[in-house]
Amino acid sequence: MPPALLELKAVCRTYTDGEPLTVLKDVTLEIRSGEFVAIMGASGSGKSTLMNIIGCLDSPSAGTYSIRGIDVAGLNGDALAALRRDTFGFIFQRYNLMSDLSAIENAEVPAVYRGVGKAERKAHAGQLLVDLGLGDRLNHNPGQLSGGQQQRVSIARALMNGGPVILADEPTGALDSTGGKEVMAILENLHGLGHTIIVVTHDTDIAAYAHRLVRIVDGRITSDEMQKGETGTLLQAGEPEKAAGPGAAVLGESLKMAMRSLLHNRMRTVLTMLGIIIGVASVVALMAIGNGAKQDVVERIQAMGTDLLTIMRGPPAVRASAEIVTTFLPEDLPFIAGVPGVSMAVPETNLSSLLRFGNQDLTVTAVGTGDKFPEVHDWPPQAGVFFSAEHVKGYAQVVALGQTVVKNLFPPETNPLGQYVLIGSAPFLVIGVLSSKGLTPRGDDMDNSVWLPYTTAGARIFGQRFFNDIVVRVKTDADMTAVQAGLHALMMKRHGKEDFNIRNQADTIAQADETQNTLTYLLAAIAVISLVVGGIGVMNIMLVSVTERTREIGIRMAIGARGFDVLFQFLTEAVVVCFIGGIAGVVAGFGGGLATSAIAGWRVIFTAAPVAIAFACAFLTGIVFGYLPARKASQLNPIEALARD
Repeated sequence: MPPALLELKAVCRTYTDGEPLTVLKDVTLEIRSGEFVAIMGASGSGKSTLMNIIGCLDSPSAGTYSIRGIDVAGLNGDALAALRRDTFGFIFQRYNLMSDLSAIENAEVPAVYRGVGKAERKAHAGQLLVDLGLGDRLNHNPGQLSGGQQQRVSIARALMNGGPVILADEPTGALDSTGGKEVMAILENLHGLGHTIIVVTHDTDIAAYAHRLVRIVDGRITSDEMQKGETGTLLQAGEPEKAAGPGAAVLGESLKMAMRSLLHNRMRTVLTMLGIIIGVASVVALMAIGNGAKQDVVERIQAMGTDLLTIMRGPPAVRASAEIVTTFLPEDLPFIAGVPGVSMAVPETNLSSLLRFGNQDLTVTAVGTGDKFPEVHDWPPQAGVFFSAEHVKGYAQVVALGQTVVKNLFPPETNPLGQYVLIGSAPFLVIGVLSSKGLTPRGDDMDNSVWLPYTTAGARIFGQRFFNDIVVRVKTDADMTAVQAGLHALMMKRHGKEDFNIRNQADTIAQADETQNTLTYLLAAIAVISLVVGGIGVMNIMLVSVTERTREIGIRMAIGARGFDVLFQFLTEAVVVCFIGGIAGVVAGFGGGLATSAIAGWRVIFTAAPVAIAFACAFLTGIVFGYLPARKASQLNPIEALARD
């Protein structure tokens, strides 16, 4: 007599949820390879619980259950999943087919969790269905099949991995008599091929097909008898070979199921992605706008010269102190020009003034400065000339105009050169028009200015000899820090006190850059918050999906999926949602940035880093917020999941 394939000793099963309920009581049973056994009992007798324990879907509360001499109590979840995958094939009363998969796809699922390649498992599943008379129904979904056809698909799925034991729970319960006979004929044939068949039923006609009948009443086995003699030497189905790990097969199945799930619930998918799309688009667009604004500010500062030092009235960090400092005088200029490393220096005094030409008035910034102003600021005349040292020395009433002044003060056909304009009540001859410089970092129009000799400005316009600032240009080979220190020492010596402060243009650029970075990061933080909100939406929808698909999870676990396989599938779905949402968000971010530039005229600069960061955040959002629902799915009890409608 062959050794026991399955052996139960004094097995009990008690459910402790609420009032304790013992369903199985001291069940002892041996089943050998190649047997055809019917476990028969009335509803509630414990026969289905016994089958669940035999199929490793449930575990005993007491007693031992061994498969080929190995006690299953010592096996972890993955080992139990391997037993369900390689040893057992399940045929359920309600078929338990996945409605969104075709017949051939349902049949091949167990092979996915065994790591069988796509082409091989599809060919095998197709052949099984052809052998079962479903050659013309391979690509039909369960809803397009009759009950008998669906049960045949379930049988093909049970045979997919070649497991030696077929467990059939009321396999004809949902079929008419004709369909029931067809299914039992298939089971008889499988028994003849060497499979161990265990049928759970309450129907004596179905039990009559078995060679051995085990009766169970109120959780106890009341009889165990042979109904038929041996039919000859049976082909024994040995232990299946160890297959490779699921790996790429599970990944492919997870991706396929993810796309099907997303397409099946299109509106929900779009709404789920919306938060991710908005978050990623916000990061990409706002960072581009922030980078553009930062670059504008830096370029405007650089346009005024990066090798400049500005000596300003008033001690450092003392507000309004410049108003009482009057010691920046023309006599300081030669000494400043003599400091080592100084290329040239010009004074500057600004005052808002009224400029008039004919009957047209314009408020401008009048700048009293020296003849080296264009060289210091890299701001050459576009037409005419700038005033000379002789003009400064002779208090000449000459003026150079900015582009905005020319545009707003003179008629289009009028050449401003050689014309006289009034600044206040004093006439000035226009001798030059400077090239365009644009806006200051604060947004002021630098071209809405006029320049005149500081001597003339002090005597005729400002009524003062002292200057507001002295701008120093440093030689290209000089150390900016050393020149700044030399100027500080000179001014302290001449003035006897620190009634001035020196601003380094490079420091101004760094400060502006830091300020803009702070604003850009603030915008990015706001956008990341959108991503987090989107991630919470993903988690919520995935939790709903787990609840809706609990029965599917139970089916997959019953046919060999490990907890990790289930977790990986749902995590893949969450990641796919965020991946697609991330791509859409990047596209929307580029579109939004370009639209903003076109409509508002803002400069936008797209760089790879924000795009990569935003996309990576979307990907991580899928992992982080998809993990909890996926973990919940992986920890479901197969029996409870299968019982869920």
